[in-house]
Amino acid sequence: MTEDRSAGWAAYYDKLRDRPPRRTLLTALDRLGPASGDSVVIDLGCGDGRDVVEMLRRGWRVIAVDAEPEALKRLQTRTFPAGCDLTPIVARFEDVPLPLGVKLVNSSFAMPLCEPDAFRRLWQRIREALPVDGRFSGQWYGPRDSWSGRPGMTFVSRDEALALLDGFDLEMFEEEEADGVTPRGNAKHWHIFHIVARKREDTPRQ
Repeated sequence: MTEDRSAGWAAYYDKLRDRPPRRTLLTALDRLGPASGDSVVIDLGCGDGRDVVEMLRRGWRVIAVDAEPEALKRLQTRTFPAGCDLTPIVARFEDVPLPLGVKLVNSSFAMPLCEPDAFRRLWQRIREALPVDGRFSGQWYGPRDSWSGRPGMTFVSRDEALALLDGFDLEMFEEEEADGVTPRGNAKHWHIFHIVARKREDTPRQ
């Protein structure tokens, strides 16, 4: 990582530092109930850890994955509950093995940041890793998002998203479309699906 790139990510995380955990994550954790035994949750594209801290606070063992070393560096400066169990991994999240039986896969605004074939392979691995009643929480981008067409990213229509989620009970599926700004202050048209999905016993392989 170059010094300029590192400084750019540092400034980005400074803007997000005090933001609360995402509503999708909170909904998924509420539906899961109390952490049990050695149950593991994983955060793909964890950034500086605004969601990770909440998972740890609720007693879960957490695997936190991000490709940016600056993200994990910032994560380590956060205040964690005593006795928590955190495994940080610097890697592209689409390349990280998912432990079978993981109770929750969270990916807040991160999963679309990989090209379409990798996105679909990752989603298949998530489907296979989650047990019955396991959850996925996160955001996917729709085709009217102003970033649509950028190389290395994935955008899905509402019908495509629902097809990918076949075999899951949708505890949240909200479509948002609005003009706004990015955390870096750039104007942007957002087209987002906010998702919390529970795996059913009859979930088919895709």
